[in-house]
Amino acid sequence: MTPDAPRIERISAPAGTGFRLSGDWSAARLAEPANWASLQSGLALGAAGQALDVKWDLRDLQRLDHTGAQVLWNAWGRQWPRQLLIEPAQRAMLSRVEQYALPPPVARRTSAWQLFLALGALVWLLIDHLRDATRLLGQLLLDTLRLLRAPAKGPWRDVSGHLFSIGATALPITALLGFLIGVVLAYLMSLQLRQFGADSFIVNILGLSVIRELGPVLAAILIAGRSGSTITAQIGVMRVTEELDAMRVMGIAKGYRLVLPRAIAMALAMPLLTVWTSLAALLGGMLAADLTMGVTPAYFFASLPRAVQVSNLTLAMGKSVVFGVLIALIGCHYGLRVKPNTESLGQGTTASVVTSIAMVILVDAVFALVFKDVGI
Repeated sequence: MTPDAPRIERISAPAGTGFRLSGDWSAARLAEPANWASLQSGLALGAAGQALDVKWDLRDLQRLDHTGAQVLWNAWGRQWPRQLLIEPAQRAMLSRVEQYALPPPVARRTSAWQLFLALGALVWLLIDHLRDATRLLGQLLLDTLRLLRAPAKGPWRDVSGHLFSIGATALPITALLGFLIGVVLAYLMSLQLRQFGADSFIVNILGLSVIRELGPVLAAILIAGRSGSTITAQIGVMRVTEELDAMRVMGIAKGYRLVLPRAIAMALAMPLLTVWTSLAALLGGMLAADLTMGVTPAYFFASLPRAVQVSNLTLAMGKSVVFGVLIALIGCHYGLRVKPNTESLGQGTTASVVTSIAMVILVDAVFALVFKDVGI
């Protein structure tokens, strides 16, 4: 005989309200949406009337498994009702649920001492990161001196491969985003400059902002998210697959074979990508200025050299080299700190991207303050 659907009905009892349960109270039947919706109201009424000595009659149940017993136990507030009509097998089932059910989570208030310990743990983590980053930077300087002493033995093939993956493959996306940013900037500037009849000044504003600030920062942020994460993932996978341990056993210097080629490739690729992104942004801004304000490309090309000094381009190239080395070092830093599990690999990749972008913006702000009188 097929068991009936789980039901709960309200009955009258001498001492107050009562509930009679019947049907199949198993996981399969309780999982059906229609059955579960019909039981919710009755269970809620039973839980609300617990203080009134609600009478529960479970003798008509055709089946009761651990899921159904857990549902009832939760509805009873994790304690036995004062009036309960039940079969021995059902009582044994509920007793097992009572024995092994986890207690409800208790909200704990955070004390001042716990906050102090959490702050201390954060400080120690920061110190640990700074120590590893300092060691990595020092090793990079030593490897650079080694390369200068014997350039013929340098890892130039690795540098060439990373230069292609970091620089050449990033040209389409940087050009597209740079072009769109230039269009948006020129359109927004035209709305304001047109009110004052200062249409010609769009060349000065667009040229200075793109070449000095926007081009290097935009390229660095794109490369940090694209190539910085790749560096961390590559080295992290080497940790997971124990390739780093094999390199140590074979006596291969990790800094010379992993960090140095990526740092050199990033330092070479970032200035080129910055120029490429700035040109795309200027092209987009020039087209938007021509369409919205009538500023012709001939006037744009003639006015740009007078509006933007060469020192701004030099500053942008210098910033790009620093950005590239920072992104490479941060990517390698988090990659070398990855533990041999996939969860740590994902966390390290995410932290690498976030830290790289934050450092790019921070260093750009420092450059803006230090070189505020250059090219203005």
